[in-house]
Amino acid sequence: MDNNIIGNIVTVTVDRPLGSYHPVHKRLCYPVNYGYVKGILAPDGEEQDAYILGVDVPVEVYTGKIVAVIHRKDDIEDKWVVCPMDRTFTREKIMEQVKFQEQYFETEIIFDDLERCH
Repeated sequence: MDNNIIGNIVTVTVDRPLGSYHPVHKRLCYPVNYGYVKGILAPDGEEQDAYILGVDVPVEVYTGKIVAVIHRKDDIEDKWVVCPMDRTFTREKIMEQVKFQEQYFETEIIFDDLERCH
């Protein structure tokens, strides 16, 4: 896992906007915008997934900074946490907002190489 991406600015294409439902798991509603970063492949062979926090309306595309990585210990892929340039989130706030999906995995939130939060 490359933690050097934290702090980078990325553009997320949102395929599951806030308030939408998972295409397969129809009861799973997204309380945050969720999408992918075009051109960056994740270990699962798909483009890199990202949660967008701090944006309280559905969006189609969003440019923000990566503030953390959600590392799934029991899955092949990680999720990036992207937010507005002037925002930061504690691990508790991140987990509170992504728990709707991450509750099904064993995860740790990584802010940088020195700080690993469980």
